[in-house]
Amino acid sequence: MPPRTLTLLLATALLTAGLTGCSALSPFNTCEDTASRLRDLRSQPVLDFTPDGATAPKGLDQVDARCVDDTGDAWLYAARVYAFPGPRQKVVDFYRTTAEADGWHLPSAPADLGAPETVAGLCFTKGGDGDALMLTLRFTTAEHLKIEYDYDAGPEFDSGSGFEIEVGSETDGAKTGCWD
Repeated sequence: MPPRTLTLLLATALLTAGLTGCSALSPFNTCEDTASRLRDLRSQPVLDFTPDGATAPKGLDQVDARCVDDTGDAWLYAARVYAFPGPRQKVVDFYRTTAEADGWHLPSAPADLGAPETVAGLCFTKGGDGDALMLTLRFTTAEHLKIEYDYDAGPEFDSGSGFEIEVGSETDGAKTGCWD
C-alpha cells in the first residue's frame, strides 16, 4: 500500500473513531477480569469487625461485592451494612482503633471539611500502588437503604446509628486516596 493511501486510511479511521465516540485504546479500566480482585475485597477481615451490639439486618447480612463501571472508570467494592443501637461516636471510635490495628492508615484531611466524623464518617487507606485499598465508614438511614438497596429497614434502624463499611479499589490496584 502506498504511504499516501495508508495515511489517508489511518486518518479516516481516527476521524471515524472520534466522531462515534469510540476509541481503540480506552483510557479507562473496565470490569473485565476482576473476579479475583473482588474475592480479595470480599475477604477483607475489617468487613466483619463491628462494635459490640452491632447487627447485620436480615436480608443485608452478607457482603455485597461488585464492580461498577457506569462512571467511565470501573471501581470495585465490598460492603457490609450494620445497625447499631448506640451513638455514632462509639462507631467512629471503634473503627479508628480497630482499623488502625489491622494496618489501615487514617490520612489527615487536606483541609477542614466542615462535617464532624459522626456525620461524614471515616476514610482509611492501605497498601501501595498495585494493591491499594480504601476503607470507608458511612452512616446510613432507612431512607438511604431503600434507595441504595431497595431494602425496607426494620426497627433496628429506628434508634441509634446505621452504618456501612466498604473496602474499595481501582481495578488494577492503583493507589487512590480519600480526597482524590
